[in-house]
Amino acid sequence: MLGGAPPERGYRYVGPAELAVAAGQSAATGTLIASVADFESWAGRQSPAELAEPFTYVVGIDGLLRLAPRRSEHVACAGGAAVLGAGEITFVREAGRRVVGEVSNQSTGYCPDVTSWPAVARALDRIPLGRPTAFTHEIVFRRCPACAEHNIVREADFVCVFCGGELPQAWNIVADTDRSGRP
Repeated sequence: MLGGAPPERGYRYVGPAELAVAAGQSAATGTLIASVADFESWAGRQSPAELAEPFTYVVGIDGLLRLAPRRSEHVACAGGAAVLGAGEITFVREAGRRVVGEVSNQSTGYCPDVTSWPAVARALDRIPLGRPTAFTHEIVFRRCPACAEHNIVREADFVCVFCGGELPQAWNIVADTDRSGRP
């Protein structure tokens, strides 16, 4: 693309097939949060104990945030659809309102790259919700070229925990889509 940003990467679900099938047979379980009013309404339905825990989130291909309880599958939160970002998010009170305290890209179902942050930031800014300047906990996902297993890279050790093979430096999870959600 001349003079512009590269197209945003969409992520298709790459986790267990049975979870994708179940998610595709039902409506998205994630609550769409498109405004402060949506967020406050959603937060008002959560117990104090729930609000103290992280929540599952996805940013749909439409750029909108969806929230679900922490133990929800990301693919269910997204209704089986491709996403621009996914992970876990917590909210804290700051200056009398709720803001994002922590946010990660921790989703082993979608394995989003750390470069998904701008899509997550835009979704939060669109509401608008106060947020950090980057993921507070980045997860580096790589697919092993030797055994095809998905790995979480820890401490910059790009070695497959399953077979010992070398992992690539660049993100390489194969179920990649463009922003339209098409492969």
